[in-house]
Amino acid sequence: MTAQMLCKVERKMVELKARINALDSIRRKVIGLRAHHIGTFRQIDVYFEVPKGRLKLREVKGKNAAELIYYERENVAKPKRSNVFILEVQKPAVFKSLLEKVLKTVVTVEKLREIYRYQETEIHLDTVEKLGVFVEFERGTPDDLQAIRKNQQTLEELMKKLGIKPENLEKLSYSDLIQKCNQR
Repeated sequence: MTAQMLCKVERKMVELKARINALDSIRRKVIGLRAHHIGTFRQIDVYFEVPKGRLKLREVKGKNAAELIYYERENVAKPKRSNVFILEVQKPAVFKSLLEKVLKTVVTVEKLREIYRYQETEIHLDTVEKLGVFVEFERGTPDDLQAIRKNQQTLEELMKKLGIKPENLEKLSYSDLIQKCNQR
């Protein structure tokens, strides 16, 4: 049995993550902006040890394909740049088995993610097992400094619209946060 790669995507993005107290108030504000609800998904991300960046295999409950996602991103508590490379994988169980043979599994992150789209920005309302609730913004950007800064400002403006305070911004990934929890 073989695992097939269907397509690949390479994206430049700006993104941010913030810890929030409750999803309901943010959800109401997002809906009030008339953001389009894309769907709600149960995601399981298995992170693997790699020398640079982060590598995860994302499986979504009810889907037959998975995504192998490699990304490099700054660990800063503000809108940040990230470079993302995504491969769609058919027969994810076969592929996951192979990855587990050749790479060390670092951590598994399980979450319920509600995805909305607002003016070219994806808004994720995440309930992450072991961690709590978060909001994330992701926005594609051209790879030039002026466009990146403009898109970072767009995310900062959206933060204000949703009442997200700068002190609630999170610099680490969910995988890093879970590893910190496990070390305690």
